[in-house]
Amino acid sequence: MTICILFAGKIVADETTNVPPVLALADAQKLALHNHPQIAAANYRARAAEQAVKEARAGYFPTANLYATAVGAGSDNTRIMAGGLNNPSVFDRAAGGLAVNQLITDFGHTANLTASSKFQAQAENQNANATREEVLLQVNISYFGTLEAQAVRHVAQQTFDTRQLLLDQVTALATNKLRSELDVSFAQVALEEGRLLLQKAQNDADAAMASLSTALGYHEFKPFQLVEQSLPVSTATNDVSEFIESALSRRPELLSLRDQRDAALRFARSERDARLPTVSAIGVAGDSPIHDDRLADNYAAGGVQLSLPLFAGGLYTARQHEAELKAQADAEMLRMAEDNVIRDVRIAWLNVNNALEQLRTTEQLVKHAAEAYDLAEARYKTGISSIVELSQAQLSLTSAQIANTNARYDVLIQQANLDYQIGALR
Repeated sequence: MTICILFAGKIVADETTNVPPVLALADAQKLALHNHPQIAAANYRARAAEQAVKEARAGYFPTANLYATAVGAGSDNTRIMAGGLNNPSVFDRAAGGLAVNQLITDFGHTANLTASSKFQAQAENQNANATREEVLLQVNISYFGTLEAQAVRHVAQQTFDTRQLLLDQVTALATNKLRSELDVSFAQVALEEGRLLLQKAQNDADAAMASLSTALGYHEFKPFQLVEQSLPVSTATNDVSEFIESALSRRPELLSLRDQRDAALRFARSERDARLPTVSAIGVAGDSPIHDDRLADNYAAGGVQLSLPLFAGGLYTARQHEAELKAQADAEMLRMAEDNVIRDVRIAWLNVNNALEQLRTTEQLVKHAAEAYDLAEARYKTGISSIVELSQAQLSLTSAQIANTNARYDVLIQQANLDYQIGALR
């Protein structure tokens, strides 16, 4: 937390000088973990689930209640005649007392309730971890996406500058009657196409930065100077089984579902135990400073109470069956989630391998496109070819450079997604 606060202080200091602060990927992740409301909400839910454990465990401890009663009877022989099977007398009195109730045993009902709430709390903690990893994945994707958009903008700017220079050169040659006005027109068309490309690239870069600001948990737009990221070590492999095993054992979503299944099983047992007897110790004591002459000055009593539900219209059996069916549903949801995780890991692994292959292909594409552009430029300068050939070569080079830029950052994005799918995104 200290690191995040210091880093946030640096951001404020940089903003006062209108210079966007430098933001590395690790710093972006720390900021998101500190600022993002989704993480805060998940942490609050996890803490709330921990309180539910205390609520269930409270059944093991005694309950104590203080009572105070003041009664005025209508006559010396007031009796309650209706409303119950007993027939108590009512006397004038003012009294106070203490009643204590301690559970002796309920044959596993409270124990299973407590165990169920513990598993549920563990599930919420795993949900918080899952939320944390989802936020980190979004930060990584937004960070790499912003770098990608800025790199494409750089390519677009270079393309625009190159076409502007070509237009200036062709215009000068046309003025000296060394090139035709048709060449000037083609150069102007190419320049405006480059301008459109630059405008779109600038808009995409601004939109990507806005997405990054939101991913970091900021309410308003925050510009940053991002640090370039190196490509990861190649994870291409012919065996995906190790990634699947890692995902099945580490993914917090699966760990949460397993805890929820176990919580449901223990809750079903607690509903089964609700039909068993409950044995409690009860004690009461008190004093009556003002009372009818027929009452004593104080009182004390204690005993053991056995409670056994005999009939409730099928309520307890229905609750047990309901809980058992929900536990079975949770088990099936876990099985489905495991199947989905296996699928997602395999797809992410394929995407990483494909991204690496596309990166190698686009590197060769840029190499050949650059050679073709150099040759077309040389041919145009010597008057062997037309400006159409040069424009086509320039367009091919720009497309190759953009494709290579997209492929490079796609490798980073797909690797981050694979790390997320196997539960290794930290």
